[in-house]
Amino acid sequence: MTSQDVHSEIQHHIDMKKGDVAPTVLVPGEPQRVEVFASLLDEATKVAEKREYVTYTGKKDGVAVSCTSTGLGCPPTAIGVEELIRIGAKNIIRIGTCGVIQPFIKPGEFIIVTGAVRGEHTSEEFINMEYPAVADYRIVRALIDACEKLGMPYHLGIVRTHDAYYLESPEARGDFMERLQPWIDLGVLALDNESSSLFVIAGIQGIRAGTILTCGNPIYMPDADNCDWESNIVKMVKAGIEAAKLLSERGLAE
Repeated sequence: MTSQDVHSEIQHHIDMKKGDVAPTVLVPGEPQRVEVFASLLDEATKVAEKREYVTYTGKKDGVAVSCTSTGLGCPPTAIGVEELIRIGAKNIIRIGTCGVIQPFIKPGEFIIVTGAVRGEHTSEEFINMEYPAVADYRIVRALIDACEKLGMPYHLGIVRTHDAYYLESPEARGDFMERLQPWIDLGVLALDNESSSLFVIAGIQGIRAGTILTCGNPIYMPDADNCDWESNIVKMVKAGIEAAKLLSERGLAE
């Protein structure tokens, strides 16, 4: 099979082909967040649903934008991202939640990720650990401008992407703070499970990628989940859509 065949056929997991997605694609983990995305557009069409990959494509203020769920963790994210790139995605923005670890971050605030610690192993299948996992500066700029336009408080910085969801949380066996404290001391803002693989794959394939995350209280606090997740997720999706519009205005949707 030639490279041209791979890029023109219907992709095996996301079940889409060229023309099914806009140049900018938002990628949440949960399929339910794609429904939130669709509800915020002026017009939206469900394009595909297979496994954890649910996709809507539509328009907001005349700008085309898509949203594809990728499931939890780096392996399904990597599969979804590779296939989205094959069918024409040029900007991929992760919209997700995270495990906050810095005490100064409050519920209802957001993190615009500038880079990620490669604490997972999926991206090692693509390139060795010397290659950095960094967000594209144009995506970062668009997310900053979107948050400021929408009045959303945000932090800029590094997150740690890792594979073991519970290992650095109160649900872990043993002293989870012993594992967590070095990352706190180094200024890492939060834990997530997808960003570093997204950044690495986007970087080596020459497309733009970024991440915005909604925050609760730090995960080591008793009231870590005591916040209005539903409302904050809606705000985050709105910021992703606004960023897509800004990228289009700046000639970065091709």
